[in-house]
Amino acid sequence: MPRERSNDNQLQGIRHTLRALRHRNYRLYFTGQGISLIGTWMQSIALSWLVYRLTGSALLLGAVGFAGQIPSFLLSPLGGVLADRLNRRRVLIATQSLAMFQAFALSALVLTHVIQVWEIVALSVFNGLVFAFDAPTRQSFIVEMTQNREDLGNAIALNSSLFNSARVIGPSIAGVLLAAVGEGLCFFLNGVSYLAVIASLFAMRIQPRERPEQVTAMWEGLREGFSYAAGFKPIRYTLMLLSLVSLMGMPYAVLMPIFAKQILHGGERTFGWLMASAGVGALTGALFLASRRSVLGLGRLIPTAATIFGFGLIAFALSRVIWLSAALLVLIGFGMIVQMASSNTIIQTIVEEDKRGRVMAFYTMAFMGTAPFGSLLAGALANAIGPPNTVIVGGASCLLGAALFARKLPVIREAIRPIYIRMGIIPAVSAGGLQSQVEVTGQPED
Repeated sequence: MPRERSNDNQLQGIRHTLRALRHRNYRLYFTGQGISLIGTWMQSIALSWLVYRLTGSALLLGAVGFAGQIPSFLLSPLGGVLADRLNRRRVLIATQSLAMFQAFALSALVLTHVIQVWEIVALSVFNGLVFAFDAPTRQSFIVEMTQNREDLGNAIALNSSLFNSARVIGPSIAGVLLAAVGEGLCFFLNGVSYLAVIASLFAMRIQPRERPEQVTAMWEGLREGFSYAAGFKPIRYTLMLLSLVSLMGMPYAVLMPIFAKQILHGGERTFGWLMASAGVGALTGALFLASRRSVLGLGRLIPTAATIFGFGLIAFALSRVIWLSAALLVLIGFGMIVQMASSNTIIQTIVEEDKRGRVMAFYTMAFMGTAPFGSLLAGALANAIGPPNTVIVGGASCLLGAALFARKLPVIREAIRPIYIRMGIIPAVSAGGLQSQVEVTGQPED
């Protein structure tokens, strides 16, 4: 009997962790996106290696990263306005098709041995333009695929686990392919992988959502979304920390080819395994979040995860042993995904529905839009003070941001509490008592 009860508990735990997959549309998306993301990570690894192989320059590594990410910073807000106004599934079919074209174009140039750095930059900019409209639409589309708000946080966490499962598999495959046949096949397979997510989008049966008749100009809609995000303290502070971590911490990945080759004295496979190690940590963090039963407590997790991320970066920069560096990257990946996905879940839980696309566009700006400046800064700093010192500066900045955010937690909780009461996450009858309980027990509300 005890063994049967234990098996039942384990089965219930698995079902709870995977509960968003009860929704047919989300299952379709999960399958198609999972295949596509493996290809995306293969291309990301192959592109970094290609640039470094052609140029041997840390500065150009940063420059290519900047070129691919700057459109997200400039145009994501417009993408968010469109996500609030247009059919999100149709937008995603268009953006995924354009991304597939970019992957095939890269593959053709590499396989015909005519690729040049300016072509890499141009295609990176093109992909960045596509991503600026794809990302906010994809983030806000999750709520349409799940329909049940109670499963939204789980869907976001599973989406993160999917992303990071691919982050483990993609770099591992890319490391083998890079050593065996080069970058071109990685780009080609990425192009093929987009067919899976496009097919899943066509197969969905989405209930038409109510979209109010638009009476404001595009610019006015953008201004309204910005005023809302900047004026609501929980969203503002969450996005500010995410921006800092993205600017100063995330660009460690841009320098990874240098760490793999010059500092750890490895090659393509070392590079692939290092990136996969970060993916293992991120996947662990995503599954940890998926197993949670409520959004309560995520507020405290955000600065905790940013602290783990910052300390991990500093230790990684000081390591000169491959196995230790890989272990620290697991820690780095865990901290990164817990902070990012917790921020995403809280924002998507509290945001007003008619502003969801625009707010998720600002989330994209904070997470991905600041990355181009971080990539450029990391490349320049690496040339001036060396890659290890650059990563140490990034880690220290993350620790400072985490400390400042932790000081704002009481203000954030106070602003979120009425929303959680209205949604039934916190019982209204015990709202005052709950605050006293929180003060006594130390259990967070957000």
